[in-house]
Formats: sequence, C-alpha cells, structure tokens
Amino acid sequence: MATYSLANERLRALEDIEREIGAILQNAGTAILELSKEKTNERLLDRQAAAFTASVQHVEAELSAQIRYLTQVATGQPHEGSSYSSRKDCQMALKRVDYARIKIGDVARTCEQMLEN
Repeated sequence: MATYSLANERLRALEDIEREIGAILQNAGTAILELSKEKTNERLLDRQAAAFTASVQHVEAELSAQIRYLTQVATGQPHEGSSYSSRKDCQMALKRVDYARIKIGDVARTCEQMLEN
C-alpha cells in the first residue's frame, strides 16, 4: 500500500503544479490586459508581475523535484517505495543464468565431439 500512497502523493503534486501553471497564465493574462489599457494601473501590474515570478519559480522548483525523482526511478537508484532496482537485478541474474546454461551446453557438445573423434 505504501507504493500506492507514494504514487498518489506524486500525482497530487503534479496536479498542484498544473493548477499553479493555470494561475501563472491567469496572472500573465491580467498583466497583458492591463498593459493594453491606455492608462495602466502600475500597482496592479507590479502585483501581477510579482505573483507571476513567484509562481514560475515555485513551478520550476517543483518540476525539478519531480524530474529528480523520475531520474532516480529510471536509473535504478534506490528510492522510497520502489522495487524497480530489485526486479532489474533479478532479471539480469536470470539472463546471466540463461547465458551460462547456453555456454555450458556448447562446452558439453564440444567435449562430446572430441570424444567421438
């Protein structure tokens, strides 16, 4: 169950980032709308620009954290709630066993041929 709660937490974080991007677009739209007026409200523009900048920095930090997490998962580094690395190790061990079995069979056939001659 811990894996599901971690996955749900990651999805919630991505949904929060998505909402934050919506707020960024809204702040940018409000600022552009204000700039299109003949007489602009400087204080409103300053507030919108500050909110825009803060939101972009927050989204950038959160996306970077998500990317770091996904990098850990993709490279097999240990991280909380994943068995990927263990499964990968097991699969590689099985491939090595199959390879060894093939090579031992080759050696056995070679020995049999040598004994026949």
